Amino acid sequence: MEKNYTKKIAEEYKIKGSQVNNTLKLLDDGSTVPFISRYRKEMTGNLDEIMVMNIRDRITILREIDKRRDTVLKTIHQQGKLTDELKAKIIAAETMQVLEDLYLPYKPKKRTKATVAREKGLEPLAKVVWDQNDIDVSAEAEKYLTKPEDIEKIMAEVEDKKDIKKVEQKIVKTVAEALEGARHIMAEWINEDSEARSRLRVIFQEKGIISSKVNKSKQEEALNYKDYYAWSELARTAPSHRILAVRRGEKEKFLAIRITVDDDEAVKILTGMFVTGKGEDSQQVVMALEDSYKRLLSLSLETEFKVELKKRADQDAIEIFANNLRQLLMASPLGQKRVMAIDPGYRTGCKVVCLDAQGQFLCNDAIYLVDTATKAEKAKKKIKDLCDKHDIEVIAIGNGTASRETDAFIRKIGLPEEISIVMVNESGASIYSASEVARNEFPDFDVTVRGSISIGRRLQDPLAELVKIESKNIGVGQYQHDVDQKLLRRCLDDVVVSCVNQVGVELNTASKELLTYVSGIGPARAQAIIDFRNQNGPFSSRQDLTDVSGMSGKFFEQAAGFLRIYNAANPLDASAVHPESYAVVCQMASDAECTIQDLMSNEQFRNKVELNAYISDSIGLPTLIDIKDELAKPGRDPREPFQLFTYKEGIEKIEDLEPGMKLPGVITNITAFGAFCDIGVHHDGLIHISQLSDRYIKNPHDLVKVHQKVEVTVIDIDMQRKRIALTMKKDLST
Repeated sequence: MEKNYTKKIAEEYKIKGSQVNNTLKLLDDGSTVPFISRYRKEMTGNLDEIMVMNIRDRITILREIDKRRDTVLKTIHQQGKLTDELKAKIIAAETMQVLEDLYLPYKPKKRTKATVAREKGLEPLAKVVWDQNDIDVSAEAEKYLTKPEDIEKIMAEVEDKKDIKKVEQKIVKTVAEALEGARHIMAEWINEDSEARSRLRVIFQEKGIISSKVNKSKQEEALNYKDYYAWSELARTAPSHRILAVRRGEKEKFLAIRITVDDDEAVKILTGMFVTGKGEDSQQVVMALEDSYKRLLSLSLETEFKVELKKRADQDAIEIFANNLRQLLMASPLGQKRVMAIDPGYRTGCKVVCLDAQGQFLCNDAIYLVDTATKAEKAKKKIKDLCDKHDIEVIAIGNGTASRETDAFIRKIGLPEEISIVMVNESGASIYSASEVARNEFPDFDVTVRGSISIGRRLQDPLAELVKIESKNIGVGQYQHDVDQKLLRRCLDDVVVSCVNQVGVELNTASKELLTYVSGIGPARAQAIIDFRNQNGPFSSRQDLTDVSGMSGKFFEQAAGFLRIYNAANPLDASAVHPESYAVVCQMASDAECTIQDLMSNEQFRNKVELNAYISDSIGLPTLIDIKDELAKPGRDPREPFQLFTYKEGIEKIEDLEPGMKLPGVITNITAFGAFCDIGVHHDGLIHISQLSDRYIKNPHDLVKVHQKVEVTVIDIDMQRKRIALTMKKDLST
């Protein structure tokens, strides 16, 4: 029973219904988010990538609700309990929560106290008491006591005459027992009342207090959770990192978590809803609702709210990770320069590789910087010889153990000044080097050589290299192993897809991993492209792509605009102009009396183009504006130009630090509570959110980004825990 959600989504995102409707048609037709946002602006009314994703994700949720709605309606109908009123409520339910509340009374359940009471025939008593007509409850309950002759019948029905428990489960001996059973049934009714759950849910959401206590038996092992030994705060405002921290502590059995509300307030709400008199029967209802709240409702809603808090914390943490990942993937590329990459090491030596300007492996070696002067001299000669032999332009040094010592050594051996030395964040390089991707690329080398190659390539093009590593292992997240892994993977994949298609991919040099993320391609077609390229040589035009198995029709349409062929006969093949628009560009060139190349290289010719003259049923002004912009800067890389960075000389380990020192640093990770900064001492320092600026900052991402070069001041060093506190404030007195 899928509803038409166009109006609902349009209202939620404050856009036109036609924009939503057309976007949904494109998505259902198999178009990708990058393709829709880039090449179908006329249809979507210029919606950007984020809004297209929002529409995609929202319709997915709404369709999941519809699928569940169908199941609920079918199940209740099969039970013969689907009234017109209930059906209307189920059809009107807009959230999964409301839908599940309505379904709860009809949901198959385990054997409960209420079930036992029903088996004893006490439901009619519960109904009479529930009506609260000021009856004599004891006299009414007397009617439901099991008579001696009935006990004999029950005994006869029990196969095993010695199974006294089964007999006792079917008899009612006393008035108190009868009334208790009736209360259990009423307690279940209250627990399953959708309005009651909805009203109490609001209290948990608005006033719930989350608290944690340490497990006394494990207190000595739980030092990492010292801040949460006896912690509490308003749940709805608790930051995501604290929610995830206490949940991890609970998972590790160090902490116990509770979410509580004012019980008196909750019971008062239930009393107002269900108690209608002051007689004995109303007192029984009061007892039932108090039991229902304590035994059923409060525990159920607490569990539900814990899940809700976890989802919220997951979403916040994943959003932070996604922002960090985008900034890391879009970091400035060095470009096509010949690189020597060094993976530093003491005992096993430094692994050295040389790469050509396209990142192709040339050679590898090892150098040793310690032990003897002879080894150091050999290392010096080896580095110089390799630089001369391969005409090295840049040396990339991984920022792991011994990185600063390696950097200092390289800078002192007398290399030509034109050779730049750059420290590279090697987070995730070890994951890549041991992966199947790395083994397939370099089957004849060990992990250390593969890791060095990855460091060098990461400097040349961070995006092309980082797509080979599972995103959550790159090291720019917050509690990434604690959050919903399915949601994390989907969101991070969205980021990678967005970045890859925003930058564009050179068809003739891209790896399988990079091609996989291009709109419309995926792993199987990426491999087919690689196989075709290996068998037939480089592609000479985008159109050649249609000769690859599985790359015709829809898939070519989705992918072609994001692929580049820089030496193609048609210069448009190196641009973001989609092949479907080549004809209109040819017409522009013809009208301007020039070639396409002239149109791309000469502003005077482009100024002759009047875009309105080319509007048609198939192409509108938004696309024409994009085409003209692209002709001015064909295939331009949206990433910032590369800038060299060096750490402060002489500051190589945490022991070299002193409070008050001003140091250059690089932002390596951003969390909800601040940013981590590499200052070259092997331990990233924390710039707490309160230390990011002299003014109030709500979100660290508003001020800094991953890979940003900053100047910081050391304010504290905790040698025991290897923690460094930094500030970016100019006024250190605040």
